[in-house]
Amino acid sequence: MHHLNYHHLYYFYLIAREGSIAKAAKLLHVTPQTASGQLSTFENQLGYSLFDRINKRLYLNDKGKVSFQYASEIFQKGHQLAEILSSDDDVNSKEFVIGITNGVPKVLFYDFVHDTMRNFANVKYVIKEDSFDGLLKELAINAIDFIVADRGIAPGTQINANSHFLGESSLSFFAKEPLLNQHSFPECLNHMPLLIQGNTSGIHHALTSWLESEQLYPKIVAEFDDSALLKLFGSENLGAFCAPSAISAHVETQYGVHCIGQANNLNERYYAITGKSRADYTIIEAIIKTAQCILNNSD
Repeated sequence: MHHLNYHHLYYFYLIAREGSIAKAAKLLHVTPQTASGQLSTFENQLGYSLFDRINKRLYLNDKGKVSFQYASEIFQKGHQLAEILSSDDDVNSKEFVIGITNGVPKVLFYDFVHDTMRNFANVKYVIKEDSFDGLLKELAINAIDFIVADRGIAPGTQINANSHFLGESSLSFFAKEPLLNQHSFPECLNHMPLLIQGNTSGIHHALTSWLESEQLYPKIVAEFDDSALLKLFGSENLGAFCAPSAISAHVETQYGVHCIGQANNLNERYYAITGKSRADYTIIEAIIKTAQCILNNSD
């Protein structure tokens, strides 16, 4: 196929978005038969189907899911172009999409980006939170401009993107009650209920290795992919937990917990991931510079 028929693509996009030929036809002001015919024509031109048809219902197959991701971006950009051309000024004429992995503390992410958002106030910012792999997939199709993550791209990964090291922070441990027993930190962690980051987090393996090397054997109560949820459970006295020392004061104030010790030889690292989109690299460079400054001065 040499040329993509965007008229047919739009029919496919609405059918996929609405999950129904009938609903899409109503939005298009055509009959369901017309919408179904346009979809069939599009699939015939492509040379493969985009839906699995099960019990008279449509389900996007793998090719359909990829096509829908691209179609969503195409028509979103078209809508933005129409808004820009009809506007008398350039307010919100640009959109910048930032992904944040679940393990990055929200307050730290806020510190990284809020000055840049104020300095580039004519830009509309879209913040998406997802797993590292989920965000990389969106970066690969230019649906995201920039990712802030708690790990970098592994060597040998087949993705056209770059990791930029932002810095690191040692980890501190927090508990609802101050440390009053006879054991000092880190020995106090032995047999203590502990909430830890899930194995999708960049710090999970480093934390478990550190506990083993220090011969510490806490009772692992739960694992969390979301760092904010972990702290919330910790604030309810369900177990101690660790968080970056860079946000220690915030954690104590926000969650009503006490810092019981700092592990200076256990660090969480942060990265910026950039792809080959037409992102505004002025914004990217500003965020990276701010983040590196914060992390370099955190300990």
